[in-house]
Amino acid sequence: MDKQTEFVLRTIEERDIRFVRLWFTDVLGMLKSVAVAPAELEGAFAEGIGFDGSAIQGFARVSESDMLARPDPSTFQVLPWRGDTMGVARMFCDILMPDGSPSYADPRWVLRRTLAKAADQGFSFYTHPEIEFFLFQNPLEPGREPIPVDNVGYFDHAPHGMGHDFRRNAISVLENMGISVEFSHHEGAPGQQEIDLRYADALSTADNIMTFRLVVKEVALEDGIFASFMPKPFRDYPGSGMHTHVSLFEGERNAFYEAGAPMQLSGVARSFIAGLLRHAPEITAVTNQWVNSYKRLTGGGEAPSYVCWGHNNRSALVRVPMYKPHKGNSTRVEFRSIDSACNPYLAYALILAAGMSGIEQGLELPVGAEDDVWSLSEAERRAMGIEPLPSSLSRAIQVMEKSELVAETLGEHVFEFFLRNKRAEWAEYSRQVTAYELDRYLPVL
Repeated sequence: MDKQTEFVLRTIEERDIRFVRLWFTDVLGMLKSVAVAPAELEGAFAEGIGFDGSAIQGFARVSESDMLARPDPSTFQVLPWRGDTMGVARMFCDILMPDGSPSYADPRWVLRRTLAKAADQGFSFYTHPEIEFFLFQNPLEPGREPIPVDNVGYFDHAPHGMGHDFRRNAISVLENMGISVEFSHHEGAPGQQEIDLRYADALSTADNIMTFRLVVKEVALEDGIFASFMPKPFRDYPGSGMHTHVSLFEGERNAFYEAGAPMQLSGVARSFIAGLLRHAPEITAVTNQWVNSYKRLTGGGEAPSYVCWGHNNRSALVRVPMYKPHKGNSTRVEFRSIDSACNPYLAYALILAAGMSGIEQGLELPVGAEDDVWSLSEAERRAMGIEPLPSSLSRAIQVMEKSELVAETLGEHVFEFFLRNKRAEWAEYSRQVTAYELDRYLPVL
């Protein structure tokens, strides 16, 4: 038994933990959970907990449904909102086949596999997400307009504001679980919040995002309000993104940093950005996986709609933040299209794969966009070689299904299931008769 496993078993006994929730995600990024008694944990660590994989979105066909969830002891945390008595803890799981091999359908394994490929070339991948979401006064019900908890804007500090009280409570819970928070503030739309997690390796970050989404919803419910990561709940206000800062390290050295280079960006960083730009349309169906995601991308409000990069240009898809003198390890790039409702394991795997493809091919970085890309005409964008991102889930699917990079990174099973699921989502959406259509056409046609 390794030291991490021993620590978990000892802590469970010392803290009087009565239930341990084993967490994993389906292919769409929905959190799944099974609770086990502490007495079952040694067996779970050794052999895993069996479950019916055919009942989980994208995991297995009925004929091959037996699967195992084996907890990762490095992810053990007590759930602080459950109180001191009858304590509850959680661990993320790796999903295995009956023979003990990794499941091809496990999003966590997709990311692990991609990280291992980068590690073979000497790189570690770090990510730092800025997670946006909305708080509403009322639970969402069909046909009922959501009501934001406040009517303030970017960086506003309203006296007795529910938003900053909520953020303080949520951050306390996150930090009690060992999830470090760097910044928090009110975002641009009424009721919209942002909490930024401190940078970490991409697998830890993806685990932390899954925990974050549950913590935010739990704390909101305790406060009598409702939280949502829906990308674009309001037509006239900005949507919620998850701008993610990424960097590659070689040991302790930031591979994106080169002293004296333009913007201090190394050749590795420039090729990584070029890879992101080349493959961005192909990975958009995963980084922005819902019909509603494209209302944010095409709706302005600092959401990127075009494939370009720029230095400190918030209209660009990829932004190079301002360099901090004497802080080479802070050199990074920001990928701005991704939203906070994605599956973070699959999204980070594809962002890394796209960037690594640029490095492997030695891609040259095109000229950066210093103008506000939204204000340019279509002719001006074409002249600059700036292409649009997919403007709908349907278009994103069409681009993704032709992508060798996405197919290879996700693996055949996840790739095919994801496409089937998203085609079905688009078909269902396309059949809807919206309030817009009734209001516009019914009186005049």
